[in-house]
Parts: sequence; C-alpha cells; structure tokens
Amino acid sequence: MSKVIVISGIAQGMGREVSLMLAAKGYTICGFDIEKKHLDSLSSELTKLNANFHLETLSITESDKILKFKDSVIKKFGKVDTVVSNVGIGFFGPFEEVDLNKALQCFDINVIGCARLLQAFIPSMRKASQGKLIVMSSLVGQVPFPFESIYSATKFAIEGMVSSLRYEVSPFGIQVAMIQPAQVSTNFAAKAQKLPEKESPYFERCVRFIDRDNDLIRSATNPKQAAERIVKVIVSNRPKLFNQVDFMSTFFLGLNRFLPQKLKDKILLDHMNINV
Repeated sequence: MSKVIVISGIAQGMGREVSLMLAAKGYTICGFDIEKKHLDSLSSELTKLNANFHLETLSITESDKILKFKDSVIKKFGKVDTVVSNVGIGFFGPFEEVDLNKALQCFDINVIGCARLLQAFIPSMRKASQGKLIVMSSLVGQVPFPFESIYSATKFAIEGMVSSLRYEVSPFGIQVAMIQPAQVSTNFAAKAQKLPEKESPYFERCVRFIDRDNDLIRSATNPKQAAERIVKVIVSNRPKLFNQVDFMSTFFLGLNRFLPQKLKDKILLDHMNINV
C-alpha cells in the first residue's frame, strides 16, 4: 500500500520539491498552501507522475479548515504515515524597533501553525501505533542571528515544543525529526528583509547584514538539493532528531556545541560582516 504523506506549504520551494520526489517513489501526496496558482501547477505535475494526491487551498492559521482537511485525507486514503510541517515566514529587524503585533503573527504562523498541524494528525497516528512527524526548524533554532530575534525565537520555540512532544508520542510508535537548514537558495529571506529607517542607529549594520545574507543565498543549497536530503530523513526507518541539509548549518551547529561564547560571537559577527 502506498505511503501517505501530508506536507504544509507544499506549493513552492522545498515543500514542492519534496512532494515531487516522493510522488516519483510512489507516495500518496497530500498538502495545502495559500497559493492556489502554485497548487494548480503542482497538481498538473503530480498528474503527469500518475500520483495519488489531495491538495487544498488553505492557511496554517485556519484551525477548523485544517481539521476538515485532515478528515478529508483520512477518509480518502484511510491513514497518514508522515506529516511534514513546512510552513513558515521570516522576520527581520532590530529588536528595539520590532512591531510586536507583527511579531505575534509570526509566532502564530511559525509555532502555533506547526502545533495545529501536528495536533490534527497525531490522534490517527497514535491509534495506528506508527507515524512520523517531520518539522522544519532552522539553524537559528539553536544559533540566534542578529536582527532575526523574533524569527530565532519562533525556531527556538519549535525546537523546544518538538523535543518535548517527542517523549510523549514515542511510546505510540510515532517518530519525530527536525530539519535545520541555514540558507537555501529561495526568495524566503528576501520576503522578510526590510531595512529600518535611515535614521535608525541599526541601519548601517542591517545593510551590511542583508548584503552578506544575499551573497550567501546566491551560492547556497538550492531547493532540489535540500529536498533530496529531506527525503532521506522522511524515508529513513529511524530518522535522527536533528538533521542538517547544508554545510553552513552543520558548521555553525558544530561550533555552537564546542566553542566558548566569546569565540562563537566573533565568528558569527565576522561571517555576517557586522562586527563593530
């Protein structure tokens, strides 16, 4: 019987690439996104692959619709083997100047959105005594970057939440894993990068940070390369809790474990060209 996977934020980037790779392996693909036009084009590609699939247009903030989506998937295919929480938005800016209402929206999407998705599908996995929960975290879930305080906070929250729930669901045969990318060559960062006003005391360093970030993104792992590594986690019989998809995340997470704080700070600030 075909394995059934659910992916949030499936229509673009890594979510899309993962879905196509798994469809080629015979997986049944289910997912949702807010971008209908991209869902439509994904539907066409999945059809060409003769894949079984179920796609819907909805937002990770819509709790009732997520539950209805879950009901539709289970009614149609009888089970869900793997859930990939892939939806997330970036957030950039000096902490002193952060709009906290917008920060709250970021938490709602990145953290509570993940929780909505996992809560929806855990009961059926628990009853089946099997399943995998794969959650998209980030390098900044353990190594916070300057001017990304809110985004870092959401990823720290995700890592704490998922690390905790792992203990709760493992007795029911549910495995848990997190993906920790640094930069992937998409427009994800560009959507979040908004400079403060020129009068801001942080303006010049923010300019240098964004310029350096954009340089890194141009040479970063592309979505297809990242997806290949994510697929390996998904198909693994025993995935690790923490998984990297690029050299930068592996490098900085390694430094984070072993180096003293003062040296870690210098390496990070030099790397992002924002040392004073």
